[in-house]
Amino acid sequence: MIGMIMFGAALVMLMLGFPVAFTFGGVALFFGIYAEGMDLFAFMPFRIMSVMQNTVLMAVPLFIFMGVVLQRTRLAEQLLTSMGRLFGGLPGGLAISTILVGALLAASTGVVGASVVAMGLISLPVMLAHKYDKRLATGTICASGTLGQIVPPSIILIILGDVLGLPVGDLFKAAVMPGVVLIGLYIAYILIMTRFKPETAPAMPKEDEGNSRGKEILDALLAIIPPLALIVVVLGSIFTGIATPTESSALGGVGAVVLAIIYRQFSFKMVWDASKDTVKVTAMVFAILIGATAFSMVFSYTGGDYLLEDWLMMLPGEQWGFIILAMLVILVLGFFIDFVEISFIIVPILAPVAESMGINMLWFAILIAMNLQTSFLTPPFGFSLFYLKGVAPPEVRTLDIYKGIIPFILLQILVLALIVIFPEWFGMSATY
Repeated sequence: MIGMIMFGAALVMLMLGFPVAFTFGGVALFFGIYAEGMDLFAFMPFRIMSVMQNTVLMAVPLFIFMGVVLQRTRLAEQLLTSMGRLFGGLPGGLAISTILVGALLAASTGVVGASVVAMGLISLPVMLAHKYDKRLATGTICASGTLGQIVPPSIILIILGDVLGLPVGDLFKAAVMPGVVLIGLYIAYILIMTRFKPETAPAMPKEDEGNSRGKEILDALLAIIPPLALIVVVLGSIFTGIATPTESSALGGVGAVVLAIIYRQFSFKMVWDASKDTVKVTAMVFAILIGATAFSMVFSYTGGDYLLEDWLMMLPGEQWGFIILAMLVILVLGFFIDFVEISFIIVPILAPVAESMGINMLWFAILIAMNLQTSFLTPPFGFSLFYLKGVAPPEVRTLDIYKGIIPFILLQILVLALIVIFPEWFGMSATY
Protein backbone atom coordinates (compact mmCIF):
# COMPACT_ATOMS: atom_id res chain seq x y z
CA MET A 1 0.00 0.00 0.00
CA ILE A 2 3.03 2.32 0.06
CA GLY A 3 2.40 3.37 -3.55
CA MET A 4 -1.21 4.31 -2.83
CA ILE A 5 -0.21 6.26 0.27
CA MET A 6 2.42 8.24 -1.65
CA PHE A 7 -0.14 8.97 -4.37
CA GLY A 8 -2.54 10.35 -1.78
CA ALA A 9 0.25 12.36 -0.12
CA ALA A 10 1.19 13.95 -3.46
CA LEU A 11 -2.42 14.99 -4.17
CA VAL A 12 -2.78 16.53 -0.70
CA MET A 13 0.44 18.53 -1.11
CA LEU A 14 -0.64 19.75 -4.55
CA MET A 15 -3.98 20.93 -3.19
CA LEU A 16 -2.12 22.76 -0.40
CA GLY A 17 -0.27 24.72 -3.07
CA PHE A 18 3.21 23.17 -3.08
CA PRO A 19 5.12 23.49 -6.42
CA VAL A 20 4.26 20.58 -8.67
CA ALA A 21 7.74 19.43 -9.76
CA PHE A 22 9.15 19.56 -6.22
CA THR A 23 6.07 17.84 -4.80
CA PHE A 24 6.43 14.82 -7.06
CA GLY A 25 10.22 14.71 -6.66
CA GLY A 26 10.10 15.21 -2.89
CA VAL A 27 7.38 12.61 -2.28
CA ALA A 28 9.25 10.14 -4.50
CA LEU A 29 12.50 10.76 -2.60
CA PHE A 30 10.89 10.32 0.84
CA PHE A 31 8.98 7.13 0.04
CA GLY A 32 11.79 5.74 -2.14
CA ILE A 33 14.30 6.03 0.70
CA TYR A 34 11.76 4.51 3.10
CA ALA A 35 11.07 1.55 0.78
CA GLU A 36 14.55 0.76 -0.54
CA GLY A 37 17.11 3.45 0.27
CA MET A 38 19.14 5.71 -2.02
CA ASP A 39 20.14 2.78 -4.24
CA LEU A 40 16.67 2.95 -5.80
CA PHE A 41 17.62 6.24 -7.48
CA ALA A 42 20.85 4.95 -9.07
CA PHE A 43 19.22 4.83 -12.50
CA MET A 44 17.57 8.25 -12.20
CA PRO A 45 20.32 10.05 -14.21
CA PHE A 46 19.76 7.65 -17.11
CA ARG A 47 16.01 8.34 -17.01
CA ILE A 48 16.65 12.08 -17.04
CA MET A 49 19.04 11.68 -19.99
CA SER A 50 16.42 9.71 -21.93
CA VAL A 51 13.93 12.54 -21.34
CA MET A 52 16.42 15.13 -22.60
CA GLN A 53 17.16 13.07 -25.73
CA ASN A 54 13.51 12.48 -26.59
CA THR A 55 13.00 13.84 -30.11
CA VAL A 56 9.19 13.93 -29.75
CA LEU A 57 9.41 16.27 -26.76
CA MET A 58 11.71 18.58 -28.73
CA ALA A 59 8.55 19.82 -30.43
CA VAL A 60 7.29 21.29 -27.14
CA PRO A 61 9.71 24.26 -26.87
CA LEU A 62 9.55 24.89 -30.62
CA PHE A 63 5.75 25.11 -30.68
CA ILE A 64 5.86 27.27 -27.53
CA PHE A 65 8.32 29.60 -29.27
CA MET A 66 6.05 29.78 -32.32
CA GLY A 67 3.10 30.71 -30.12
CA VAL A 68 4.96 33.33 -28.09
CA VAL A 69 6.34 35.04 -31.21
CA LEU A 70 2.87 35.15 -32.79
CA GLN A 71 1.41 36.49 -29.56
CA ARG A 72 3.86 39.41 -29.80
CA THR A 73 2.91 40.26 -33.41
CA ARG A 74 -0.50 41.69 -32.37
CA LEU A 75 -2.06 38.90 -34.42
CA ALA A 76 -5.02 38.56 -32.05
CA GLU A 77 -5.75 42.29 -32.17
CA GLN A 78 -5.86 42.39 -35.97
CA LEU A 79 -7.98 39.25 -36.18
CA LEU A 80 -10.49 40.43 -33.56
CA THR A 81 -10.82 43.88 -35.13
CA SER A 82 -11.43 42.50 -38.63
CA MET A 83 -13.74 39.68 -37.57
CA GLY A 84 -15.67 42.00 -35.23
CA ARG A 85 -16.46 44.32 -38.14
CA LEU A 86 -17.45 41.36 -40.30
CA PHE A 87 -19.85 39.68 -37.84
CA GLY A 88 -20.62 42.50 -35.38
CA GLY A 89 -23.83 43.44 -37.17
CA LEU A 90 -25.38 40.08 -36.27
CA PRO A 91 -26.92 39.32 -32.86
CA GLY A 92 -24.13 37.59 -30.97
CA GLY A 93 -21.73 38.51 -33.79
CA LEU A 94 -18.96 39.69 -31.47
CA ALA A 95 -19.13 36.43 -29.52
CA ILE A 96 -19.03 34.40 -32.75
CA SER A 97 -16.04 36.46 -33.90
CA THR A 98 -14.29 35.72 -30.61
CA ILE A 99 -14.85 31.97 -31.02
CA LEU A 100 -13.55 31.99 -34.62
CA VAL A 101 -10.50 34.05 -33.64
CA GLY A 102 -9.93 31.70 -30.69
CA ALA A 103 -9.94 28.77 -33.10
CA LEU A 104 -7.41 30.47 -35.39
CA LEU A 105 -5.19 31.41 -32.44
CA ALA A 106 -5.47 27.83 -31.17
CA ALA A 107 -4.22 26.41 -34.45
CA SER A 108 -1.48 29.01 -34.85
CA THR A 109 -0.25 29.83 -31.35
CA GLY A 110 -1.72 27.22 -28.99
CA VAL A 111 -0.77 29.37 -25.96
CA VAL A 112 -3.89 29.45 -23.76
CA GLY A 113 -2.76 32.25 -21.47
CA ALA A 114 -1.81 34.55 -24.36
CA SER A 115 -5.08 33.87 -26.21
CA VAL A 116 -7.32 34.49 -23.17
CA VAL A 117 -5.43 37.63 -22.12
CA ALA A 118 -5.40 39.07 -25.65
CA MET A 119 -9.11 38.50 -26.19
CA GLY A 120 -9.88 39.69 -22.66
CA LEU A 121 -8.07 42.97 -23.31
CA ILE A 122 -9.46 43.54 -26.82
CA SER A 123 -12.81 41.78 -27.12
CA LEU A 124 -14.27 41.97 -23.59
CA PRO A 125 -14.44 45.80 -23.34
CA VAL A 126 -16.11 45.97 -26.77
CA MET A 127 -18.71 43.34 -25.84
CA LEU A 128 -19.45 45.03 -22.52
CA ALA A 129 -19.74 48.42 -24.23
CA HIS A 130 -22.39 46.94 -26.56
CA LYS A 131 -24.44 45.62 -23.61
CA TYR A 132 -23.42 41.97 -23.83
CA ASP A 133 -24.31 39.88 -20.80
CA LYS A 134 -21.17 39.68 -18.66
CA ARG A 135 -21.52 35.93 -18.15
CA LEU A 136 -21.89 35.21 -21.85
CA ALA A 137 -18.98 37.48 -22.77
CA THR A 138 -16.56 36.07 -20.20
CA GLY A 139 -17.60 32.47 -20.83
CA THR A 140 -17.07 32.87 -24.57
CA ILE A 141 -13.57 34.32 -24.11
CA CYS A 142 -12.46 31.65 -21.63
CA ALA A 143 -13.85 28.78 -23.74
CA SER A 144 -12.48 30.01 -27.06
CA GLY A 145 -9.10 30.73 -25.47
CA THR A 146 -8.71 27.12 -24.37
CA LEU A 147 -9.35 25.63 -27.81
CA GLY A 148 -5.59 25.37 -28.21
CA GLN A 149 -5.64 22.32 -25.94
CA ILE A 150 -7.54 20.17 -28.47
CA VAL A 151 -7.03 21.94 -31.82
CA PRO A 152 -3.65 20.82 -33.24
CA PRO A 153 -0.81 21.56 -32.92
CA SER A 154 -1.53 21.06 -29.22
CA ILE A 155 1.04 20.66 -26.44
CA ILE A 156 -1.31 18.21 -24.70
CA LEU A 157 -1.32 15.94 -27.77
CA ILE A 158 2.49 16.02 -27.99
CA ILE A 159 2.81 15.03 -24.32
CA LEU A 160 0.16 12.30 -24.64
CA GLY A 161 1.88 10.98 -27.76
CA ASP A 162 5.10 10.58 -25.77
CA VAL A 163 3.41 9.11 -22.67
CA LEU A 164 1.27 6.64 -24.61
CA GLY A 165 3.84 5.86 -27.31
CA LEU A 166 1.58 7.07 -30.14
CA PRO A 167 2.60 8.95 -33.32
CA VAL A 168 1.92 12.64 -32.70
CA GLY A 169 0.88 13.12 -36.33
CA ASP A 170 -1.89 10.54 -35.90
CA LEU A 171 -3.07 12.32 -32.75
CA PHE A 172 -3.15 15.64 -34.60
CA LYS A 173 -5.27 14.10 -37.37
CA ALA A 174 -7.65 12.44 -34.90
CA ALA A 175 -8.13 15.68 -32.95
CA VAL A 176 -9.24 17.78 -35.94
CA MET A 177 -12.85 16.55 -36.07
CA PRO A 178 -13.52 16.80 -32.29
CA GLY A 179 -12.09 20.33 -32.38
CA VAL A 180 -14.31 21.33 -35.31
CA VAL A 181 -17.40 19.85 -33.61
CA LEU A 182 -16.62 21.70 -30.39
CA ILE A 183 -16.20 25.02 -32.24
CA GLY A 184 -19.47 24.38 -34.08
CA LEU A 185 -21.32 23.71 -30.81
CA TYR A 186 -19.93 26.90 -29.27
CA ILE A 187 -21.25 28.92 -32.22
CA ALA A 188 -24.60 27.06 -32.14
CA TYR A 189 -24.94 27.88 -28.44
CA ILE A 190 -24.40 31.59 -29.15
CA LEU A 191 -26.96 31.54 -31.97
CA ILE A 192 -29.54 29.76 -29.82
CA MET A 193 -28.97 32.16 -26.92
CA THR A 194 -29.43 35.20 -29.14
CA ARG A 195 -32.53 33.64 -30.70
CA PHE A 196 -34.34 33.23 -27.38
CA LYS A 197 -32.61 35.98 -25.37
CA PRO A 198 -31.53 38.66 -27.86
CA GLU A 199 -30.77 41.11 -25.04
CA THR A 200 -27.80 38.98 -23.92
CA ALA A 201 -25.83 39.72 -27.11
CA PRO A 202 -27.30 42.57 -29.18
CA ALA A 203 -26.05 43.37 -32.65
CA MET A 204 -23.38 46.05 -32.93
CA PRO A 205 -24.62 49.18 -34.73
CA LYS A 206 -22.69 50.04 -37.87
CA GLU A 207 -20.40 52.97 -37.08
CA ASP A 208 -19.12 53.77 -40.56
CA GLU A 209 -21.78 53.69 -43.23
CA GLY A 210 -19.19 54.45 -45.90
CA ASN A 211 -17.29 51.28 -45.14
CA SER A 212 -18.56 48.78 -47.72
CA ARG A 213 -19.24 45.14 -47.01
CA GLY A 214 -16.64 44.21 -49.59
CA LYS A 215 -14.01 46.26 -47.75
CA GLU A 216 -14.88 44.49 -44.47
CA ILE A 217 -14.56 41.08 -46.10
CA LEU A 218 -11.24 42.07 -47.70
CA ASP A 219 -9.85 43.33 -44.37
CA ALA A 220 -10.92 40.10 -42.67
CA LEU A 221 -9.27 37.99 -45.38
CA LEU A 222 -6.03 39.99 -45.15
CA ALA A 223 -5.98 39.39 -41.38
CA ILE A 224 -6.82 35.68 -41.67
CA ILE A 225 -4.64 34.60 -44.62
CA PRO A 226 -1.15 34.94 -42.99
CA PRO A 227 -1.88 32.85 -39.85
CA LEU A 228 -3.98 30.46 -41.92
CA ALA A 229 -1.04 29.95 -44.30
CA LEU A 230 1.18 29.11 -41.34
CA ILE A 231 -1.40 26.61 -40.05
CA VAL A 232 -1.59 24.95 -43.48
CA VAL A 233 2.20 24.74 -43.73
CA VAL A 234 2.70 23.32 -40.22
CA LEU A 235 -0.20 20.86 -40.11
CA GLY A 236 -0.10 20.11 -43.84
CA SER A 237 3.55 19.05 -43.64
CA ILE A 238 2.63 16.63 -40.83
CA PHE A 239 -0.54 15.23 -42.39
CA THR A 240 1.09 14.66 -45.78
CA GLY A 241 4.12 12.98 -44.21
CA ILE A 242 6.58 15.56 -45.54
CA ALA A 243 7.80 16.40 -42.03
CA THR A 244 7.63 14.91 -38.56
CA PRO A 245 5.89 16.95 -35.83
CA THR A 246 9.30 17.94 -34.47
CA GLU A 247 10.47 19.13 -37.89
CA SER A 248 7.20 20.97 -38.52
CA SER A 249 7.49 22.70 -35.13
CA ALA A 250 10.86 24.11 -36.26
CA LEU A 251 9.19 25.18 -39.51
CA GLY A 252 6.45 26.83 -37.44
CA GLY A 253 9.02 28.76 -35.41
CA VAL A 254 10.60 30.13 -38.60
CA GLY A 255 7.14 30.89 -40.01
CA ALA A 256 6.22 32.82 -36.86
CA VAL A 257 9.32 35.00 -37.27
CA VAL A 258 8.39 35.58 -40.94
CA LEU A 259 4.89 36.67 -39.87
CA ALA A 260 6.43 39.02 -37.31
CA ILE A 261 8.36 40.62 -40.18
CA ILE A 262 5.18 40.85 -42.29
CA TYR A 263 3.28 42.49 -39.40
CA ARG A 264 6.27 44.83 -38.86
CA GLN A 265 6.73 43.64 -35.29
CA PHE A 266 10.12 41.99 -35.73
CA SER A 267 13.10 43.03 -33.63
CA PHE A 268 15.97 41.16 -32.05
CA LYS A 269 14.65 42.22 -28.64
CA MET A 270 11.31 40.58 -29.48
CA VAL A 271 13.09 37.33 -30.42
CA TRP A 272 15.18 37.51 -27.24
CA ASP A 273 12.12 38.09 -25.02
CA ALA A 274 10.19 35.32 -26.81
CA SER A 275 13.14 32.95 -26.31
CA LYS A 276 13.28 33.75 -22.59
CA ASP A 277 9.53 33.12 -22.21
CA THR A 278 9.93 29.85 -24.11
CA VAL A 279 12.75 28.72 -21.81
CA LYS A 280 10.65 29.52 -18.72
CA VAL A 281 7.61 27.53 -19.88
CA THR A 282 9.75 24.65 -21.22
CA ALA A 283 11.75 24.47 -17.98
CA MET A 284 8.49 24.24 -16.02
CA VAL A 285 7.18 21.40 -18.21
CA PHE A 286 10.44 19.41 -18.08
CA ALA A 287 10.88 19.98 -14.32
CA ILE A 288 7.42 18.47 -13.82
CA LEU A 289 8.36 15.62 -16.18
CA ILE A 290 11.53 14.80 -14.22
CA GLY A 291 9.65 14.92 -10.90
CA ALA A 292 6.91 12.74 -12.39
CA THR A 293 9.55 10.29 -13.70
CA ALA A 294 10.94 9.85 -10.17
CA PHE A 295 7.42 9.51 -8.77
CA SER A 296 6.35 6.86 -11.29
CA MET A 297 9.59 4.93 -10.73
CA VAL A 298 9.00 4.67 -6.96
CA PHE A 299 5.27 4.07 -7.46
CA SER A 300 6.02 1.12 -9.77
CA TYR A 301 8.78 -0.26 -7.51
CA THR A 302 6.44 -0.36 -4.50
CA GLY A 303 3.83 -2.28 -6.51
CA GLY A 304 1.29 0.53 -6.62
CA ASP A 305 0.74 0.13 -10.36
CA TYR A 306 -0.08 -3.60 -10.04
CA LEU A 307 -2.46 -2.98 -7.13
CA LEU A 308 -4.28 -0.26 -9.05
CA GLU A 309 -4.33 -2.30 -12.26
CA ASP A 310 -5.88 -5.29 -10.47
CA TRP A 311 -8.54 -3.06 -8.95
CA LEU A 312 -9.36 -1.38 -12.29
CA MET A 313 -9.60 -4.75 -14.05
CA MET A 314 -12.29 -5.85 -11.57
CA LEU A 315 -14.60 -2.91 -12.30
CA PRO A 316 -18.15 -3.82 -13.42
CA GLY A 317 -18.81 -3.22 -17.10
CA GLU A 318 -15.24 -4.12 -18.09
CA GLN A 319 -14.13 -1.68 -20.83
CA TRP A 320 -17.00 0.76 -20.41
CA GLY A 321 -16.77 0.71 -16.63
CA PHE A 322 -13.06 1.51 -16.91
CA ILE A 323 -13.61 4.30 -19.47
CA ILE A 324 -16.34 5.96 -17.39
CA LEU A 325 -14.27 5.81 -14.19
CA ALA A 326 -11.10 7.02 -15.95
CA MET A 327 -12.91 10.01 -17.47
CA LEU A 328 -14.54 10.88 -14.13
CA VAL A 329 -11.20 10.70 -12.31
CA ILE A 330 -9.48 12.94 -14.87
CA LEU A 331 -12.41 15.38 -14.86
CA VAL A 332 -12.42 15.68 -11.05
CA LEU A 333 -8.63 15.96 -10.81
CA GLY A 334 -8.79 18.73 -13.42
CA PHE A 335 -10.60 20.88 -10.85
CA PHE A 336 -7.47 20.92 -8.70
CA ILE A 337 -4.32 20.11 -10.71
CA ASP A 338 -2.92 21.00 -14.13
CA PHE A 339 -3.04 18.96 -17.33
CA VAL A 340 0.74 18.41 -17.26
CA GLU A 341 0.63 16.62 -13.90
CA ILE A 342 -2.36 14.52 -14.98
CA SER A 343 -0.59 13.57 -18.22
CA PHE A 344 2.64 12.50 -16.51
CA ILE A 345 1.19 10.83 -13.40
CA ILE A 346 -2.38 9.61 -13.99
CA VAL A 347 -2.21 8.65 -17.67
CA PRO A 348 0.77 6.23 -17.29
CA ILE A 349 -1.21 4.43 -14.58
CA LEU A 350 -4.34 4.12 -16.74
CA ALA A 351 -2.60 3.31 -20.04
CA PRO A 352 -1.52 -0.31 -19.31
CA VAL A 353 -5.03 -1.18 -18.14
CA ALA A 354 -6.59 0.34 -21.27
CA GLU A 355 -4.15 -1.54 -23.50
CA SER A 356 -4.74 -4.87 -21.74
CA MET A 357 -8.50 -4.41 -22.25
CA GLY A 358 -8.02 -3.99 -26.01
CA ILE A 359 -9.03 -0.32 -26.02
CA ASN A 360 -7.89 1.69 -29.03
CA MET A 361 -5.17 3.90 -27.55
CA LEU A 362 -5.62 6.62 -30.19
CA TRP A 363 -9.28 6.94 -29.22
CA PHE A 364 -8.34 6.81 -25.53
CA ALA A 365 -5.80 9.62 -26.03
CA ILE A 366 -8.35 11.89 -27.72
CA LEU A 367 -10.80 11.25 -24.87
CA ILE A 368 -8.12 12.27 -22.38
CA ALA A 369 -7.18 15.40 -24.40
CA MET A 370 -10.81 16.52 -24.62
CA ASN A 371 -11.23 15.86 -20.90
CA LEU A 372 -8.05 17.71 -19.97
CA GLN A 373 -9.23 20.79 -21.85
CA THR A 374 -11.92 21.28 -19.19
CA SER A 375 -9.20 21.62 -16.53
CA PHE A 376 -8.54 25.15 -17.84
CA LEU A 377 -12.18 26.12 -17.22
CA THR A 378 -13.24 24.30 -14.07
CA PRO A 379 -13.21 26.28 -10.83
CA PRO A 380 -11.60 26.80 -8.40
CA PHE A 381 -8.20 26.50 -10.17
CA GLY A 382 -9.02 26.85 -13.88
CA PHE A 383 -6.14 28.87 -15.32
CA SER A 384 -8.27 30.56 -17.99
CA LEU A 385 -10.50 31.99 -15.27
CA PHE A 386 -7.51 33.59 -13.55
CA TYR A 387 -6.07 34.87 -16.83
CA LEU A 388 -9.34 36.62 -17.70
CA LYS A 389 -9.98 37.97 -14.21
CA GLY A 390 -6.51 39.53 -14.25
CA VAL A 391 -7.36 41.72 -17.27
CA ALA A 392 -11.14 42.13 -16.85
CA PRO A 393 -12.69 45.48 -15.85
CA PRO A 394 -13.60 45.88 -12.13
CA GLU A 395 -17.33 45.45 -12.81
CA VAL A 396 -16.75 41.86 -13.95
CA ARG A 397 -16.84 39.72 -10.83
CA THR A 398 -15.22 36.32 -10.41
CA LEU A 399 -18.71 34.88 -9.92
CA ASP A 400 -19.74 36.22 -13.36
CA ILE A 401 -16.82 34.35 -14.95
CA TYR A 402 -17.64 31.14 -13.03
CA LYS A 403 -21.28 31.27 -14.13
CA GLY A 404 -20.33 32.14 -17.70
CA ILE A 405 -18.13 29.11 -18.29
CA ILE A 406 -20.69 26.53 -17.06
CA PRO A 407 -22.52 26.15 -20.43
CA PHE A 408 -19.20 25.76 -22.24
CA ILE A 409 -18.00 23.11 -19.78
CA LEU A 410 -21.25 21.22 -20.40
CA LEU A 411 -20.66 21.48 -24.17
CA GLN A 412 -17.16 20.04 -23.74
CA ILE A 413 -18.57 17.17 -21.68
CA LEU A 414 -21.21 16.64 -24.42
CA VAL A 415 -18.50 16.32 -27.09
CA LEU A 416 -16.57 13.97 -24.80
CA ALA A 417 -19.70 11.81 -24.42
CA LEU A 418 -20.25 11.81 -28.20
CA ILE A 419 -16.68 10.61 -28.79
CA VAL A 420 -17.24 7.84 -26.21
CA ILE A 421 -20.60 6.69 -27.59
CA PHE A 422 -20.13 7.35 -31.32
CA PRO A 423 -16.38 7.12 -32.05
CA GLU A 424 -17.09 6.29 -35.69
CA TRP A 425 -18.53 9.79 -36.18
CA PHE A 426 -15.03 11.09 -35.52
CA GLY A 427 -13.23 8.55 -37.69
CA MET A 428 -12.14 6.34 -34.77
CA SER A 429 -13.01 3.04 -33.15
CA ALA A 430 -13.24 2.18 -29.46
CA THR A 431 -11.26 -1.08 -29.73
CA TYR A 432 -8.43 -2.46 -31.83
